[in-house]
Amino acid sequence: MEYKLTEINIYPVKSLAGISLHSSEVTDRGLKYDRRWMVVDKHGKFLTQRTHPQMALISTIIKDRILTLAHKSKFITPLSFMIDKAINDEINVVVWSDTVKALSVGKKTDEWLSAAMNMECRLVYMPEESRRLVDRRYSGKDDVVSFADAYPFLIIGEQSLNDLNSRLTEKVPMNRFRPNFVFGGGKAYDEDKWKKFRIGEIVFDVVKPCSRCVVTTVNQDTAEKGDEPLRTLASYRTSGNNVNFGQNLIHEGTGAIELSDKLEILEWK
Repeated sequence: MEYKLTEINIYPVKSLAGISLHSSEVTDRGLKYDRRWMVVDKHGKFLTQRTHPQMALISTIIKDRILTLAHKSKFITPLSFMIDKAINDEINVVVWSDTVKALSVGKKTDEWLSAAMNMECRLVYMPEESRRLVDRRYSGKDDVVSFADAYPFLIIGEQSLNDLNSRLTEKVPMNRFRPNFVFGGGKAYDEDKWKKFRIGEIVFDVVKPCSRCVVTTVNQDTAEKGDEPLRTLASYRTSGNNVNFGQNLIHEGTGAIELSDKLEILEWK
């Protein structure tokens, strides 16, 4: 069975729109720039599309070490800032059950985001010295993660989405699930059967199914919410109280990966 990498995606700011890449660098806490920034409320608590679907309408672009935020529908001038320079005071922020030290990006950025989201909020950055650990029940070592929900990577197979779409009245695109990696080849849900695999020179461990939430019901182009595909997924992909789609990963080593790299399955469950 041959599997090939067909998408590489990063989401520089947690819960804002992502960026599709031809190649990327695997760092200690995930793909380079993936979820290193996060939007928080005035109390420092993380914000996501779960409760603020309008976040889907803010796009992100990284070019020449400049991060640009732009609104897809509001007539707001895009905001750009140097990745390494616009860093100010240190604050404690909360993402799920973790309290993490982060750096405020700056007042100008906060004002732009507050206008774009129609609420008071701030943009923060996770510096290298901040170490947020992966859940040790699934890691067993000192793996770290960015502001991602819990794990450095998420992978989904094209055939898995095809199977889901065959059950839906209206098909949904892969961006509803915000994966880092998408692969072609094999059968639906093959990723559920993997234990360890390699992309290029990087080895990945499949540690836990990804339990899905209402973000999957947010149209990433319009920010409109519905019932699907979560309702249909719940009818055949439920385990306990979780509706699962895709697999969470941790990794060994760092290095470059690129589209069309083959996935070599090293161990099966």
